[in-house]
Amino acid sequence: MVNRRLQADAIGMLLGGVLDAMFGDPRRWHPVAGFGRFAAAVERHTYADERPAGARFTAVAVGVPVALAAMAAWLTRRRPVARTVLVAGTTWAALGGTSLAREGRVMADRLDGGDLASARAQLPNLCGRDPSALGAPELARATVESVAENTSDAVVGPLFWGAVAGLPGIVGYRAVNTLDAMVGHRSARYARFGTASARLDDLANLVPSRVTAALTVVAAPVVGGRPGEALRVWLRDGGRHPSPNSGQCEAAAAGALGIRLGGRNVYGSRVEQRPHLGDGGPPVPRDVRRAAALSVVVGAAALGLACAVRAGAASRSRAGGRAAARVGSAA
Repeated sequence: MVNRRLQADAIGMLLGGVLDAMFGDPRRWHPVAGFGRFAAAVERHTYADERPAGARFTAVAVGVPVALAAMAAWLTRRRPVARTVLVAGTTWAALGGTSLAREGRVMADRLDGGDLASARAQLPNLCGRDPSALGAPELARATVESVAENTSDAVVGPLFWGAVAGLPGIVGYRAVNTLDAMVGHRSARYARFGTASARLDDLANLVPSRVTAALTVVAAPVVGGRPGEALRVWLRDGGRHPSPNSGQCEAAAAGALGIRLGGRNVYGSRVEQRPHLGDGGPPVPRDVRRAAALSVVVGAAALGLACAVRAGAASRSRAGGRAAARVGSAA
């Protein structure tokens, strides 16, 4: 019974990845948008400018969808077809790799065409930096950094937690990551209230970010890079970033692409000076396209690994059941 559930999970995750590759994000009735409205309602009832209130908010906003996902997984434990469909739809909704790569390619097209106004208008689709004063090199850098970081957040993270914990893992990860985007940033309103969400997101991404970096190293030849150089830059520069996770992905991407990332970032009234990652020159539009291609390859590899892990667990469960049966018959 357990192995059938795990097999259904593996097939569902694979189908969800295929749906994302074919269609990108659902254009209407996106479940993540619905979760955002639910989280905003919880925030209205729990907000206070203090960390304990933020912890309560995070517990409710994450706990409710995870509990519902666990219930759905239990209800479909003897219905492999229904479970496969449920996991497929949830995986599709949780993944954002195809849309991420598409946004990166759009930015590359606008930069290639010299249309800075359109390129600046495109940047908010990728990150929260103020694009108003950015030139082509800074727009290219922001895009490459966003694509590298979000390959973990939008692809590898949900697949990793799906491989580890099935449907509740996919739902829980997407809830945590969405809360971080909503309240985890540094602002007057969320400096304390958003701490729990931000720290939980850091914890949830500790392993996925490093898996993303490792897959980026392996995939470097696809974009003309060298795995050895990508590995060297990742190990040297991954810890320089203020985020414990983003720097892993960005450093590996810088090494794979042979470029230099980092520098001055403006977020509204807040300015951050980020350390440089990598040894090459600043990214150009061609590097934006390469980053998008690298993200697609890393995402495909992560999908294959996640499905293999879940299917492998099914095989081990089946083998364990046969062994137990043999022991019982011998006794």
